[in-house]
Amino acid sequence: MPLSETALPFNDIRNLVKSIPGPDEEALQTTRARDAQLTKPAGSLGKLEQIAEWLAAWSGKAPPKITRPLVAIFATAHGVADKGVSAFPSAVNRQMVDNFAAGGAAINQICRAHDLGLKVFDLAVDIPTPSITEEDALDEANCAATMAYGMEALAGGIDLVCLGEMGIGNTTIAAAVLNGLFGGSAEDWIGRGTGVDDEGLARKRDAVTAAVARLNGAKDPLEVLRKVGGREIAAMAGLIIAARLQRVPVIVDGFVTTAAAAVVYAMDPAGLDHCLFAHVSAEAAHRRALEIMNKEPLLDFGMRLGEGSGAALAAGIVKAAAEMHSGMATFADAGVAEKGAD
Repeated sequence: MPLSETALPFNDIRNLVKSIPGPDEEALQTTRARDAQLTKPAGSLGKLEQIAEWLAAWSGKAPPKITRPLVAIFATAHGVADKGVSAFPSAVNRQMVDNFAAGGAAINQICRAHDLGLKVFDLAVDIPTPSITEEDALDEANCAATMAYGMEALAGGIDLVCLGEMGIGNTTIAAAVLNGLFGGSAEDWIGRGTGVDDEGLARKRDAVTAAVARLNGAKDPLEVLRKVGGREIAAMAGLIIAARLQRVPVIVDGFVTTAAAAVVYAMDPAGLDHCLFAHVSAEAAHRRALEIMNKEPLLDFGMRLGEGSGAALAAGIVKAAAEMHSGMATFADAGVAEKGAD
């Protein structure tokens, strides 16, 4: 999905958001009609039935089907990590990318359990962006290009995508993005992330405060993104937009991926209707962001790992919902009497 080389880069992104389609009403109604004929009491599978309808509406497939699910992890480095905002050093970025490749991370095991594809996108993981306390993370051209790179993650017929990320310091980045978009103070948006102590939390607060002050009150979502965001936030925001245009349902993971989703939400609140929010993180500010966007998480497991772990767990439930709807017999198929039938 190339962007033009003549227009201002962000104008291309804005135009894409203006052109996003709505749900496929025919697929949705077909799914609802079939659900009413399945061998179960109406509504007895609760949210699983709602998920099946969501899949149909945003994939355009009735019955809904998932054949190529992908967990897409975007990994990068942040200059703000040098401010002591994380319990881990930036060297962990490359080490974790290598761990993903070797199959040794938590996400590898979850993907194996649920038969999910996994791809790690290395966004210059050895070259940190400037510290957002002092400089813009990205200029407009590089931010738009990184969003376009994220859009390309859907290549190859992916029909369900789970967002994941990895980057030491990126809960600070996410807090700054959400603070810039939704207001409040730094204290409203920071948490202990990888487990920082009280001094680390204070450094995190100061970093977010300094970064958001550099916005000078700017509220344009793409400007907030490029000034105080990061490459993984930009790539995931781009992927969310592309997925909508290509009718690919999205599962959003935790706090950091939600910051990327919030950029799209701030551009168009309906821009996340094709997204399912997998879980609510142990980061308290994640619940705050979900409430502002009126999004209900599927799970609440007290997780704060990132790397798409919550989204991959939710994908197992989504796959079950699709199989339930498409594979279950109807009353007529099974010769089972319907309620009230003679």
